[in-house]
Amino acid sequence: MKLTEPVTLAGRRAPSRVLFGPHETNLARGRAISAAHVAYYERRAAGGAGLIVTETASVHDSDWPYERAPLAADCGEGWASVVQACRPHGTLVLAGLGHAGSQGSSAFSQQALWAPSRVPDVASREMPMEMEAAEIRAVVAGFTRAAELAVEADLDGVEVDAGQHALLRQFLSGLTNQRGDAYGTDKALLLREVLAAVRARIGDGRVLGLRLSCDELAPWAGITPEQAREVAKDLARGVDYLVVVRGSAMGTSATRPDSHTEPGFNTELCRGIREAVAGAAPVILQGSVVEPGQAEQALADGVADLVEMTRAQIADAELVRKLGTAEPVRPCTLTNQKCRVRDNRNPIVSCIGDPRSGHETGDAPVDGTAGTDPARSVLVVGGGPAGLEAARVLALRGHRVRLVEREAALGGMLTLAARVPGRDRLGNLARWLVAEVHRLGVEVAVNTEADLAELSGDVVVATGSVAGPRRYTVRDGGFVLDVVDLLTAPDRLPEGPVAVYDPVGDAVGVGIAELAAAAGRPTTIITQDQVVGTQLALTGDLADANARLQRAGVRLAKRSLLREVHAGHVVVTDAYTGTATELECATLIHCGHRLPDPTPVQAGMVEAGDRVAPRSVHEAVLEGRRAALAFAAKPLAVHR
Repeated sequence: MKLTEPVTLAGRRAPSRVLFGPHETNLARGRAISAAHVAYYERRAAGGAGLIVTETASVHDSDWPYERAPLAADCGEGWASVVQACRPHGTLVLAGLGHAGSQGSSAFSQQALWAPSRVPDVASREMPMEMEAAEIRAVVAGFTRAAELAVEADLDGVEVDAGQHALLRQFLSGLTNQRGDAYGTDKALLLREVLAAVRARIGDGRVLGLRLSCDELAPWAGITPEQAREVAKDLARGVDYLVVVRGSAMGTSATRPDSHTEPGFNTELCRGIREAVAGAAPVILQGSVVEPGQAEQALADGVADLVEMTRAQIADAELVRKLGTAEPVRPCTLTNQKCRVRDNRNPIVSCIGDPRSGHETGDAPVDGTAGTDPARSVLVVGGGPAGLEAARVLALRGHRVRLVEREAALGGMLTLAARVPGRDRLGNLARWLVAEVHRLGVEVAVNTEADLAELSGDVVVATGSVAGPRRYTVRDGGFVLDVVDLLTAPDRLPEGPVAVYDPVGDAVGVGIAELAAAAGRPTTIITQDQVVGTQLALTGDLADANARLQRAGVRLAKRSLLREVHAGHVVVTDAYTGTATELECATLIHCGHRLPDPTPVQAGMVEAGDRVAPRSVHEAVLEGRRAALAFAAKPLAVHR
């Protein structure tokens, strides 16, 4: 089997064996599937996705897990629009259906959460109500009505969610199901009732998929792989495919971890489930599968019959179409920076490498020239992510592009960021951008300094950033090493104890502390926050990051403000009490904010990336792209 081979499910033919799975997008309008959803899914269908499962819709109004969570009762029209957009590409479209139970939120519904038993959720700490017969019947009826709406919308089928954030999973698990009735003695009873009710509504000619948590990583009471094999054997005959996932409320990073977890982490779990069901239903591998080679190998090795590659298709909507061609697939970096969006800010799903993801209705495609966009000769100054993206897009649009970089290699801060422990996959994106500018014929000159004062014409300035302010005093020979200087030459870290100053709270400070500890230096990380790496809550790595620091022996100086750096020690004060403390330190590594390169530019030049405001890779790539597109509206200019 190959990823590009078609597969037939319930008599319906999917053009490839690649699934674009259900995930939060925050694209909903109210609780309905929106035009932005339609464009988002259509782009993946055009790129060759075999199956698309839309964002999981709540089957009952007792469930409102996040503000823009779809509600099945409001999704009929939107589902129909997704089908109309995707069907011309041959892609099968299924509705994701579920109920989050005790892993939901009462913030929007202002109702008690529903659950099998009165077990508080480990994340929200909220105590749910125990469902009685009426609530159980309401859930089954909700799945039934949602399935009817899916048929009315002419969807190819539905996928029932019994995965990580699912009430149906909570009924399966001894962690959360402590009932004494039939639903407690037979924990799969409700799931069987739901599947039977849904099948009765959609019939045998539409696809019924099941997303099943097969390892809660809590063997003392949760679902274990051995138990999951028995459940899967029992249920497989009644479904048309089975997606194997792991995780529960006990570990929310388990299903969608970042790059600290190896891609394909569910491979052996999936292999065991597929062996157990013995061909009764096709089995789908899920779990950070972002490399086409790994996905192909899973099919060849009999691990699975199809592969879910959701984040990979957020990073490159044309992934399947590109397989077997000369066009390299844009890599997924697994940072979770823009594709993990279940938080109270309601950010729209996107990708650091492709900022158009999630913004298909607002951002135009970058390839192809507009009618008012004549070919130009454009100079791009700076070969970091912003400059590379600007050069790439300009070349795609038919312009003649020259890129100059003062350093000996391209990549800029993106290449340096890839040297932070656990962030090495950022290097894949840097290499892809470099390869693309060469493939597209951009003239590249490294070790070349451009004098901005001497330039004119069409110029993109992406010369990056410089070290930012240091709001502490360095005394008595105290030694401060900027994080960029350390990453440029990490083998030159001085001997002696290290203090990492992290006023930002993102992956950099944590990673640098891990790097210093791994080099054998006694290490302290200093933060004003009550939790180290507080911004990592947005990517799902917060708990894991703190566990890694503890295992590495890093001292955590929390709630601390850095005041002075001396030879041999630093002085910090408690953020609340002002009490001063001395911490041993031979080298302070500064991981603070940076400032734009202050070199003046000429009028008419377009600035991008850190030149605008030093932030993340996503903003650098986005602004590099916007800088390139800005030339469509500019009058022609001539270089001196």
